[in-house]
Amino acid sequence: MKKFIAVAGNMGVGKSSMVEFLSQQYGFAPIYEPFMNNPYLDDFYKDMKSWGFHSQLYFLTHKFKLHMALNTRASTIVQDRTIYEDAEIFATNLYKGRFMKKRDYETYMELYSTMKQALEPPDLMIYLRCSVGTIRKRIKQRGRKSEQDIPTSYLRRLNGLYEDWIGRYSQSPVLVWESDRMDYLTDLVDRIEFKRQLDRYLE
Repeated sequence: MKKFIAVAGNMGVGKSSMVEFLSQQYGFAPIYEPFMNNPYLDDFYKDMKSWGFHSQLYFLTHKFKLHMALNTRASTIVQDRTIYEDAEIFATNLYKGRFMKKRDYETYMELYSTMKQALEPPDLMIYLRCSVGTIRKRIKQRGRKSEQDIPTSYLRRLNGLYEDWIGRYSQSPVLVWESDRMDYLTDLVDRIEFKRQLDRYLE
């Protein structure tokens, strides 16, 4: 039976690595976040207040198109970051940080609410939890130019919003994985434990 598995978490927590692992180990079809295609992203990181609404609207639109297309796939798929995070984490963070005007935020959230009603929720949400210190190291290591000057305070606010969101999330079962102390990629014991937890949701 085909399933829709979503992988959620702050930038740098290991979402893409998780999607790749599940694709290789279980044969799931991977769906990666189209961050490289966002024409506003470099401008956004240079001037969040001017470009926050544009950048988030681009992500929301393309994530909705991706999510709708998942319903037609014949095999189990695993998605890197969900539409829920785009709205409830990143857009909300920009609004609370006064990088997005109230008028723009309300328009954005009204659109998101309408989109959400048309979507089938995931069968499983895998939430990768990670400390801000580890996130900073991983961002530096992967070397995406647009991410290198992101303030630590910004990452910390995102982490707080993620914890609040996952605590309220109820659309599907949630598997929480502590990604900065549990290494399923290189530690055999951790890998066995992760597979044990995951397999309960695949039966």
